Amino acid sequence: MNKKILVLEKNRDILELINIVLTDEGYIIDLLSSENEVFAHIRDFQPDVILLDIISPTEEGTALCKTIKATEGYNHIPVIVLSTHPKAEVVKEICADEVVPKPFDISFLLSTIEQQLISA
Repeated sequence: MNKKILVLEKNRDILELINIVLTDEGYIIDLLSSENEVFAHIRDFQPDVILLDIISPTEEGTALCKTIKATEGYNHIPVIVLSTHPKAEVVKEICADEVVPKPFDISFLLSTIEQQLISA
């Protein structure tokens, strides 16, 4: 069975790149460019992993990640944060299962996804 990945990325170019790479790897992808109805997508799509764009590891910036990890029925889904922030690793302490800094190496992104799928 193919694994499903929900990708929430605000930059459309990065979103398209991730779509191409993950589809080529055999993943089933649900793409979002905004947080609107993200929980409806999680409920309906039932992803195995969530890739989440976080601009800044602030209270506001990590709110969605924290909400996903605090929601019964969704808190088991690994959340991998994609961020350009120089201190993005802090998000791992707050809510994320893993952090992939942008710009990211595609091999690193794929290995991070695989590690989270194995750990889940």
